[in-house]
Amino acid sequence: MLSHEAEAYNLKVIFLPFLSTSHMIPMVDMARLFAMHGVDITIITTTSNAEIFQKSIDRDFNQGLSIKTHVVEFPAKEVGLPVGIEAMNANTSIDMADKIFKGFIMLQPQIENYLFGEIEVDCIISDMFYVWTVDVAAKLGIPRIVFCPASIFSRCTELSIEQHSSHTKVESDCDKFTIVGLPDKLEMNRLQLPNWVKKPDVPFGEMIKVVNNTTRKSYGAVFNSFYGLEGAYEEHYKNAFGTKCWSLGPVSLWANQDVSDKAERGDTNVEGDSSLFKWLNSKKENSVLYVSFGSMNKFPSSQLIEIAHALEVSSVDFIWVVRKSNDKEGEGFMEEFEKRVKESNKGYLIWGWAPQLLILENKAIGGIVTHCGWNTVVESLNVGLPMVTWPLFAEQFFHEKLVVEVLKIGVSLGIREWKNWNEFDTKDIVKRDDIAKAIGLVMTNRKEVEEMRLRAKNLSDDGKKAILVGGSSHANLIQIIEELKSLKHQRHYGN
Repeated sequence: MLSHEAEAYNLKVIFLPFLSTSHMIPMVDMARLFAMHGVDITIITTTSNAEIFQKSIDRDFNQGLSIKTHVVEFPAKEVGLPVGIEAMNANTSIDMADKIFKGFIMLQPQIENYLFGEIEVDCIISDMFYVWTVDVAAKLGIPRIVFCPASIFSRCTELSIEQHSSHTKVESDCDKFTIVGLPDKLEMNRLQLPNWVKKPDVPFGEMIKVVNNTTRKSYGAVFNSFYGLEGAYEEHYKNAFGTKCWSLGPVSLWANQDVSDKAERGDTNVEGDSSLFKWLNSKKENSVLYVSFGSMNKFPSSQLIEIAHALEVSSVDFIWVVRKSNDKEGEGFMEEFEKRVKESNKGYLIWGWAPQLLILENKAIGGIVTHCGWNTVVESLNVGLPMVTWPLFAEQFFHEKLVVEVLKIGVSLGIREWKNWNEFDTKDIVKRDDIAKAIGLVMTNRKEVEEMRLRAKNLSDDGKKAILVGGSSHANLIQIIEELKSLKHQRHYGN
């Protein structure tokens, strides 16, 4: 039986990931890191979402870690969704997304009943969208730490624009304004800003105001980042939000040491395709371009056709992660394209989810075309890849600024305008010549590209060091655990 002192130090932490793959995956990795360092972890999610990561949790548990999943019932019937549709991804329509978000809000009573029940809780680490957990934590007398799925840079940039409104002081949407007060001098225009920044009174803008308010009330925030990547912004964040801030990444590199973890991360039905890796292993080092637009994007056929032409005329081999569009326009074309590149041994198409960690760490991969989702940016940096940036929505234009102008490890495709999730217009289609040109800039041996590759490699080395004992992320994780132990001791025994 544990002594009173040991009982106080036996931390029990709840993790609450949002119902979106891009939010969920890094947060589950983070929960596993806490468990690896002796913390008792419970991840609360719904049935279908648990299936996405449960194999990794079971492996950790079977290796002696104190980690488990607590499942709550998603109210599918109440919000008018089929059973099993519980997360937002590329196949989610806007109507379905609205219903999932309503269901997400309706989970609050179930989760509160669990938190106020028999279990002991010492800290709640919740996604930024679980805004009500700041009040629950206060009632329980415990800290709430907010998980932010984007970069520290993007949160600092959003707050600067909100506070200084410099985007309102230019005449047109195309005029550049300076983002005030950041460690780096950067400019944007209004076209590149998310709707909720340009129009804070829209419903999602109101939601972000609440997110920012509850973030300031929280004990601190955790990010999938590392000091060598965003150190200046980590310090800036602490002053800007007035709370603690810890970078704990790269979480994918730290948590997923097992090949099975890497193969199944994000989708337990995906295995490392032997034909894919046989093809990849036959290629020269740094010769293959990886093309992926994340778990939330689905291009129309007209855009897929332009990408296909650009890849076919380029001089590089490629892997392209494709999500089938809902329109039938390009179906026959894409089938023929896949057949041609397979016969020529030039390209490999993956329809649906890809074992991205295993692909990126292969020495044949030499660059990536990315939507600038934060998970992919960090996972690309794990292995030191230069990037072609193609931002679409969310915080992705901010991440492009970081990659291209601050870190100088990417080439911008020149996308001009932020769009709502999966909102496309014929005038928004990026042409094949522009895509091929950007690919050529990254996948060559020009001096500028070699310098870009060297900077990416140095950041990769920094990320690897950050998670070792004595590294910045390792030290941050230990610091959080020690602080939570101290707070628990104070609650139990006073000062």
